[in-house]
Amino acid sequence: MNKVFYCKLCVYPSTKPHIEFNKEGVCSGCVAYLNRSEVDWAKRKEKFLKILKKYKLKTKNYYNCIVPSSGGKDSHYQVIKMLEFDMNPLVVNVIPDKLAEIGRYNIENLKKLGVDTIEVTLNPNVRRKINKFALKTVGDISWPEHNTIFTVPVRFSVDLKIPLLIWGESAENENGGPLETIDRVELDRRWLEEFGGLLGLRANDLEDILKIPKNKLIQYTYPSAAELKRVGTIGLFIGQFIPWDSHENAEIAASHGFKYYKNNVEGNMVPYENLDNVYMRVHDYFKFLKYGYDRVTDWCCWNIRRGKITRREAVKINQEKSGKFPSEYLGYPLEIVLNEIDCTREEFDNICDKFTNKNLFRCNNKDQLIKDETGSLILKNKNYE
Repeated sequence: MNKVFYCKLCVYPSTKPHIEFNKEGVCSGCVAYLNRSEVDWAKRKEKFLKILKKYKLKTKNYYNCIVPSSGGKDSHYQVIKMLEFDMNPLVVNVIPDKLAEIGRYNIENLKKLGVDTIEVTLNPNVRRKINKFALKTVGDISWPEHNTIFTVPVRFSVDLKIPLLIWGESAENENGGPLETIDRVELDRRWLEEFGGLLGLRANDLEDILKIPKNKLIQYTYPSAAELKRVGTIGLFIGQFIPWDSHENAEIAASHGFKYYKNNVEGNMVPYENLDNVYMRVHDYFKFLKYGYDRVTDWCCWNIRRGKITRREAVKINQEKSGKFPSEYLGYPLEIVLNEIDCTREEFDNICDKFTNKNLFRCNNKDQLIKDETGSLILKNKNYE
């Protein structure tokens, strides 16, 4: 493995999937953000409004678009913007396997904005089987959530003949992806398979390996090209037409009743993100095991680019908060999550070790991972140089 290095402007490591660096050592996420100053945002907004008008005329007296939702700050923002633009959105919410109490509150609050909402709750027996399988095979307990938030709303687009979907930010633009894709405005099957976090796992793998009947995997399956073409389904990132800022989204959402904690939640440096899904803390921890960064790092990078903190401050925050063992999240102990997927603590620890990149963490002279008093691993390069 090549030596790990970090972006000269933010603190993203070279181990981050899809990230690229220019000759100055600046990551593609920072390049994309710097390029925003060259964008004619007024012109892009005008283009977006024309697109919305086109679909509004197509769907007169019906829903003009679908907004995929978790009930979080960004979902609130997307719905608020659609209502501001005089659209009639249908909100499609895929309920996570373990919905936190504050997550339920925010889902109900979003409805109060004045929208019709469809809630989809997937078969928990199938879902938890997939949760454990994905944790063991690709190191992602939240694979079902990541898959279905992209497949379910698209299926409703096809079934209800609502062609336009309004997504939030483009992940490769916000987080750093291939430089040639940072201006992509559409979310389609290709984007999902490349950047949607599926880790090479597909719904038909579940059918073949886990012997789950195909008719039990309907909502995990992306519609066919023929179905999409028949309806003319298109998914657009609103963040490619209007400057995206998750912190501002949270403030806007809060002004419309969105609720979040006073203090930062575990494994993060903000109090207003990932408040719905109790499993997300385990998901983010595995990102740290594989790549040496987590959600704390993500927020540090976004805040550096927006001038909210310096890189030196980000390094200190990462040293203090990043990579902590997920013993608890949103008031729910890890044991609750493990019990629901029929996984023992010993089995979980073994899975963690299996996906840990030992090149990134300190080991003893027997090549055994060194853990601190909280059970957390220790990065070799804690200075992010």
